[in-house]
Amino acid sequence: MLSCSVLPLKINMAAINSQDSSFMWFFKDKGFDDKSIHEMLKRCKCLKGVQRERAHEKWDYLRSIGIQERKLPSIVKKCPKILTLDLDEKLVPMVQCLATLETKPGEVASAISKFPCILFHSVEEKLCPLLAFFQALGVPEKKIGKILLLNPRIISYSIESKLSQIVDFLGSLGLTKEGMIGKILVKHPFIMGYSVDKRLKPTSEFLKFIGLTELDLQKVVLNFPEVLCRDVNKILRPNFDYLKRCGFHGGQIAALVTGYPPILIKSIDNSLEPRIRLLVEVMGRRIEEVVEYPDFFRHPLKKRVEPRQKLLKQKKICCSLSEMLDCNQKKFLLKFGLIEQFT
Repeated sequence: MLSCSVLPLKINMAAINSQDSSFMWFFKDKGFDDKSIHEMLKRCKCLKGVQRERAHEKWDYLRSIGIQERKLPSIVKKCPKILTLDLDEKLVPMVQCLATLETKPGEVASAISKFPCILFHSVEEKLCPLLAFFQALGVPEKKIGKILLLNPRIISYSIESKLSQIVDFLGSLGLTKEGMIGKILVKHPFIMGYSVDKRLKPTSEFLKFIGLTELDLQKVVLNFPEVLCRDVNKILRPNFDYLKRCGFHGGQIAALVTGYPPILIKSIDNSLEPRIRLLVEVMGRRIEEVVEYPDFFRHPLKKRVEPRQKLLKQKKICCSLSEMLDCNQKKFLLKFGLIEQFT
């Protein structure tokens, strides 16, 4: 009796061990080392129950939608649960729905590579309400695709407790005209990942502190919403302090920020300082001139500003910064009679 009861147990254990071994070989075959396999199994207990053939099907499907073979190991390592999802009921419907939002080939594959967890969510319960949310903000359908595929993590955010809070905050800044908030979200979808209380609000308060009016702040957020996402103490304040050391006073800095908002987030060593040095030491101009033309900081130093400065100096031509820079190369040469040198 004892031997009869033990026999089925041995057979079942052999079957289980065979399945585990088969699945382990799947991972080995795909280039995973023992440590990675152990970590994945620890994070996703149900991974052991996946048959090798089913894992192959999902791996091949992900490759078939444009995800590069070399990227698949890192995707699976990041989200091993992806191999446990039902192919026909979960993966295919979500990918097909995302494909309707795609404006360029490869966008869906790129979105999945960036945030594989997008495949965990339900089309009906998560994706459809999210699309409706953006439509209500006046975002065109093609632009919704840009938002979601550029920042796929958005699908994991709660509409009620996260996204609506962002929209309400932007509205509190006076950005209430129809379509305004939608344009901001399209321009910088990553703004939706930041905390209103910990990041967006402190940044807006700092911008007001340095002299921006309500209209100035609205202009900054509309044109360069990424400025609102930067840390005050790590980025904005050091840039503000640098501009003060250069000799700009409060009103001038406010004008610079309103005219060219990225001046508060550009690298001091690699962008601001070389331009200020060129302006004052090489071009012999007053720093006040960039207050009248903040776009000076936008133009490429080596490709546009320095070459044009040399040409003007050779010809002993004096002009404003906007006359010098606010045109393409052909118009610049024609404007100052320099075209013969390049024909």
